Amino acid sequence: MDWKEEYKQKSTSLAGAAAQIRNNDFVGIGLAVGSCSPAMFDAILDRGKELKGVRICDSVAVRPSRLYDLEFMKGLDGHINFDPSFGTGASRKIIESRLPDYLPLMSSEGGDKYAKRSDVFICMTTPPNSQGFINLGLTNFYTMEAIRKGRAEGKLRLAIAEVNDQMPTIYGNNWMNVSEFDVFVENSTPIPKVGRATPGEREKKIGDYALELLKNGDTIQMGIGAIPEAVVAGLEGKHDLGVLTEMFPIGLPQLVEKGIVTNAKKPFHKGVTVATFCMGDQSMYDYVHENPVCEFYPSSYTNSPAFIAQHPNMVAMNMAMMVDMSGQIASEGIGHRMVSGVGGQLDFMVGTFYSEGGRGITMLYSSRKLKDGSFVSAIMPELPPGTPVSVPRFYAQYVVTEYGIADIRYKTRRERGEALINIAHPDLRGELRNSLKKNFYMSK
Repeated sequence: MDWKEEYKQKSTSLAGAAAQIRNNDFVGIGLAVGSCSPAMFDAILDRGKELKGVRICDSVAVRPSRLYDLEFMKGLDGHINFDPSFGTGASRKIIESRLPDYLPLMSSEGGDKYAKRSDVFICMTTPPNSQGFINLGLTNFYTMEAIRKGRAEGKLRLAIAEVNDQMPTIYGNNWMNVSEFDVFVENSTPIPKVGRATPGEREKKIGDYALELLKNGDTIQMGIGAIPEAVVAGLEGKHDLGVLTEMFPIGLPQLVEKGIVTNAKKPFHKGVTVATFCMGDQSMYDYVHENPVCEFYPSSYTNSPAFIAQHPNMVAMNMAMMVDMSGQIASEGIGHRMVSGVGGQLDFMVGTFYSEGGRGITMLYSSRKLKDGSFVSAIMPELPPGTPVSVPRFYAQYVVTEYGIADIRYKTRRERGEALINIAHPDLRGELRNSLKKNFYMSK
């Protein structure tokens, strides 16, 4: 069949796509900008009372939706439930309520996990090109593998593409054929833009310490937020950096223009920035659209610790919420209260651990203020019960706060504790030293 005819036959409305959801379906959704529109969610949620046991699983929500409205979703409990694999600001309130369940997921295994679970998968794509291929746009991540591996295993019943002519086209292994989808819904909607954070003095201090660990010619990965913004702001004067990352780094166009990022020293994909998804402002979207020096691949490739480790001088820079004195890193939640997810942090920490000259850098504020005005240390004797360990202590190396750098990779427990106390908030160090003596030394 001619692809144009096939596309036409498979095209339907939002309501027509939603009508194909069945009881007990697990509905996987593309990550971040690659998720479907609120209108698509609404079409499914409008069927709430007639469906039972449907679970919708997305990651990194960036569009407001009734799916994240706690009061609304309480009324659909048991009919349609929201069970995410990574929380963000849009979905954090409902996640913290514990109405949803939660799917633990590392980026490198995302495609496999969604393939094993999804009866239905929905993502947002570009329109087909002249050869009948659609582009996954600003999110590859687990989408391609969720669909292809889900088909191969006989699990996936329905692949739905919400076709958006405003979605940028990104090169790399980011194309799928019209034949790989069952349903197309054309819906032109603006692409969500993510503003850049403004680093303050604390962030600048942390960023400056992290920059001390960065060398010309390194290949880097970093997350998003005010501290990474401070790192980017301090890269002036660096040169020949390469990028192998999960998300295109903030300020990428400017870093390339200034010669800070050239990708010239990488052993793979020379001259090309490699990632698996993108969020940013319009200037970022304009830059990556049909740009041959920006490529996307599935996260099983970009985040494979074995692949990361093949890059000499690989540097991973990610944020954490807490670190205990033995080096366990917590970035996802506190106790049983989930806040976000591990994402690619562990993937890149393991990869840098085995990279020749690699450095894994964990950045965090030394303390956080409580509602009553008091503040507590983010470097703790032990993590609160139930807190997920995002990075085991075996892979921890550099820990950076606004008070300095602790290199703990080759240290004993006591040595780690001392090094971490030295970068804790000064007012809290005495209490931490007492805990260190109590927990790591024999009582006399």
